[in-house]
Amino acid sequence: MTIWQTMAERADAYVLGLMDDAERTRVEEEMQANGDLATAVGEARDRFIELDLAGPSSPVSDGLWKKIEQQLEATGPQPVMRPSVPPQASNDNRLDRWKRIALSSAAAAMLFFGISLYALFRQGEPQVIAILMDSAGQPVATIEDFGNDSAKVTPLVDLAVPTDRSLQLWTLPTRDMGPVSLGILDGWQTSTVTGPALPGPIEEQLYEITLEPLGGSPTGRPTGPILGKGFAKAPRL
Repeated sequence: MTIWQTMAERADAYVLGLMDDAERTRVEEEMQANGDLATAVGEARDRFIELDLAGPSSPVSDGLWKKIEQQLEATGPQPVMRPSVPPQASNDNRLDRWKRIALSSAAAAMLFFGISLYALFRQGEPQVIAILMDSAGQPVATIEDFGNDSAKVTPLVDLAVPTDRSLQLWTLPTRDMGPVSLGILDGWQTSTVTGPALPGPIEEQLYEITLEPLGGSPTGRPTGPILGKGFAKAPRL
């Protein structure tokens, strides 16, 4: 086991994915009781935020939008698409994996013409829409930000959420502001959250969902495993 010399080094190693599974689990358990460690992890996330913003656009498979469209329009139970790694047992922050996710998230923007049409007829007019991708590059949820301090979350897969944890939605309005919470999700289901007054959402704005201690992050910054993240695009008709 690697010995990290300081709390800051330990937080950096956790955020960068340099720990093994046992070490990551210990950090996640300790953060629930150690506010200083949770704060250090939040500060580390802020320092490495540029990694979340990296990645050019790339082509996406023809079947991806069809899969999303079928799930959005389904009137019955949504199809099960389980992630390869259970979210409660992982901290998918490794540099190489998240760079690939950034590529997939940017590529998913090519699908927004179809999803925008669906969203506009369903509820108002969102200013931006984001498709959040997991560590395997699979879509897990869509975010519709209406620019009036509210955002709608629509799950695209089934996820098991531990009873002692909360799902929290975040966005990055500007680098200077850093990650801002849009609210705690009411379980893994379609729901609308109301967050603080923020500048109007713009294209390429980052959104993500993390698994946090019950009631939300104790630091006001993301600290838990990232379940999905993606960049916004404005609807075009």
